[in-house]
Amino acid sequence: MPGTILPPRSHRQHAQMDRTSASGPDLYLIADQDTVYEQDLLRSPGSIKPWLAYIEYKQQHGTLYEQAFYLEFRTHHLKGRNATVYRAEYQKVNALFERALILLNKMPRIWEMYLSFLLQQPLVTQTRRTFDRALRALPITQHNRIWKLYKTFARSASGQTAVKIWARYMQIHPENAEEYIQLLVDMGQYTEAVKRYMEILDNPRFQSKEGKSNFQLWTEMVDLLVSKAKQIETGPQVGIDVDAILRSGIDRFADQRGKLWAGLATYWITRGNFEKARDVFEEGITTVMTVRDFTLIFDSYVEFEESIIGSLMESAATRTDKGQSDEEADFDLDLRMMRFEQLMDRRPFLVNDVLLRQNPNNVIEWEKRVALWGDNKHEVVQTYTAAIAAINPKKAHGKFSELWVNYAKFYENGGDLDTARVIFEKAVKVPYKSVAELAETWCEWAEMELRSENFDKAVEIMAKATQAPKKSTVDYFDENLSPQQRVHKSWKLWSFYVDLVESVSSLEETKKVYERIFELRIATPQTVVNYANLLEENKYFEDSFKVYERGLDLFSYPVAFELWNLYLTKAVDRKIGIERLRDLFEQALDGCPPKFAKPLYLMYGNLEEERGLARHAMRIYERATRAVSDEDRFEMFEFYITKSASNFGLTSTRPIYERAIAALPDQEAKEMCLKFAEMERRLGEIDRARAIYGHASQFCDPRTNAPFWQKWEAFEVQHGNEDTFKEMLRIKRSVQAQYNTDVNFIASQAIARSQQRTQDGGKDNEQDGEDAAAERADAMAALERQACAPVGFVAASTGPEGGNRPPPAGQEQQPSAAPVNPDAIDLDDDMDAD
Repeated sequence: MPGTILPPRSHRQHAQMDRTSASGPDLYLIADQDTVYEQDLLRSPGSIKPWLAYIEYKQQHGTLYEQAFYLEFRTHHLKGRNATVYRAEYQKVNALFERALILLNKMPRIWEMYLSFLLQQPLVTQTRRTFDRALRALPITQHNRIWKLYKTFARSASGQTAVKIWARYMQIHPENAEEYIQLLVDMGQYTEAVKRYMEILDNPRFQSKEGKSNFQLWTEMVDLLVSKAKQIETGPQVGIDVDAILRSGIDRFADQRGKLWAGLATYWITRGNFEKARDVFEEGITTVMTVRDFTLIFDSYVEFEESIIGSLMESAATRTDKGQSDEEADFDLDLRMMRFEQLMDRRPFLVNDVLLRQNPNNVIEWEKRVALWGDNKHEVVQTYTAAIAAINPKKAHGKFSELWVNYAKFYENGGDLDTARVIFEKAVKVPYKSVAELAETWCEWAEMELRSENFDKAVEIMAKATQAPKKSTVDYFDENLSPQQRVHKSWKLWSFYVDLVESVSSLEETKKVYERIFELRIATPQTVVNYANLLEENKYFEDSFKVYERGLDLFSYPVAFELWNLYLTKAVDRKIGIERLRDLFEQALDGCPPKFAKPLYLMYGNLEEERGLARHAMRIYERATRAVSDEDRFEMFEFYITKSASNFGLTSTRPIYERAIAALPDQEAKEMCLKFAEMERRLGEIDRARAIYGHASQFCDPRTNAPFWQKWEAFEVQHGNEDTFKEMLRIKRSVQAQYNTDVNFIASQAIARSQQRTQDGGKDNEQDGEDAAAERADAMAALERQACAPVGFVAASTGPEGGNRPPPAGQEQQPSAAPVNPDAIDLDDDMDAD
């Protein structure tokens, strides 16, 4: 223990020896200086004088053991004893501690011992004062050791004592404010707790030891204010203004406004101020910015009104049962019922208000608000007026033009066309986001005049809308220019204008409009077709052809293909000169992409067949076989061959077939070879047909193109001899060997065979399907072996197994027939004899 005085080494050894004696007296407690007094007591035990002298000596000098560990000895002696029953003993130890502190008042360990000992006794005032003495005696760097015990004492003492102790503690350790606040809440000191919340929230340097954010602390304070509204003192004298606190939170925490408005209303409800609560609810539902917050406040508002109405109805029922009447209470009930009904009727408008507060440029929500008013014309007009004033045209969400149009239609439906025209005049001056909206507004204005059968007025309006300089250099897509400066190049506007003029005006007026469209270079393919059809209907055929030519100057392929198709069809039907038609077809084919060339060449060739020379048609078809796309080339060759055969005979098709076989890909070349060979066979040219088969064989693997080899075999059987058949078999083997060396081709072979087996096996049962799968697996293995085999080497098969298998029960073994070779040559008996 700090400050203790230990006895000399010899004394400690002597004491240890005495303590080890189990039966001896406690002689280790007698020091050498006590020997004289002990001997006097032994000589005269009945005399009082030696006892008094011994006691006086002890009072003046004490003992070494009292200085060394006597306090621990005494406190341990009282451990577990009742402090009330053994109060005198506890007081003696307290006195010993006080004596020790006279010299050891700077030692924190003895203060801790003393204070811990006092905490076991019901001495609140003495303990508190002792804590205060300890804090005054020790340096501030050692106060933490004392405050640890002092806080424990504060919790046990509670009441104002605890509050004052913690108030002093907070001056040194303000970071523990949350623990202090929790203590205040537990003790019911809600007003003081709110004050402490306000202090830490106003301190920007405060850091929560529990990791809470300012918002969490603020939320805890609000919950405390709302839940303990009646127990918390408020007002200027206290420094707590609940209304100001919650409103500051509403401004600060935008995502919690609904909850805070509902909390503020709940506070006033708890305080019994219902009218103030109603004002808060009304302010909340008319200021929040999100539907979620609105729903929260509105539901709380409805619940509040329902609870009040329910309470009033219960009171009314009680009065009725007692036969009493209270007109004022009944009037109050009726008034609240009426307010509740109005509140429910206002809900759609209030939700709409929320959405418009979020974005006042939302045209769709303004239209919904107009629909909510229904037949209330005054409110509808007010809504349209407010919408037009609130919406920024450049930021409008939705079509702002529709709002103007509907506004004008409202007056049109009411029969007030003059006001509707005034609205349209203002609408066409609005700087919309896009030219399309302005064009739509002009068209709607003209349609209104058409509905009123003011055709001339409608034409006048569209003429005004499309008014522009003679040579306009305005770029329609230049966003730096206003829609009013670009609207004269709107195709939608001109399309409506030309349809209107065509239906109500003369042909000359319509032609002027079409010509103006071409001058502005805003014509579309449909415009060209419509203009040409209009002129054709009015017997201006040459003018219609000129329109097609002007359209072709404006558009390139693929759009030009459709125009050429129409133009050439019309020109051919018109029976214009053949040379002119040829020039037109040559112009159409000049620069035509391959995928669009086929119809034009067919039309060109048909023209030559009908009105020109057949040889010219053949030259055109021959050009077509080179000009069309790869997908159309095979069909073009077939068409060319058919036409050549019909005009010049089958022999004229030979060079065409040869060109086709050279130009087409392998698969299509094979088909063309088959057609060529069949043609030669019909002509009796067997050797030529055989040569064609031989040429086509290089494209046909025997394992994947079996039909080709079957046709050749049938051909040789019908028209050949042994030598030609052998030659066919030799070619077949060489082609198969050639394909065996192509590893990349093996996969395609396997796929082709599997597809063939799948088609053949679709009619079999499950067992057949399993056998087919096993066979496909064997085929794949065989293909792999063939791919790895040397060139020209044919691997042996597993051989027949008929002789190795035992016959089924009840049957005799039959001699097995020799395997049939599909490529075997049937020789005559005479040759066998030879």
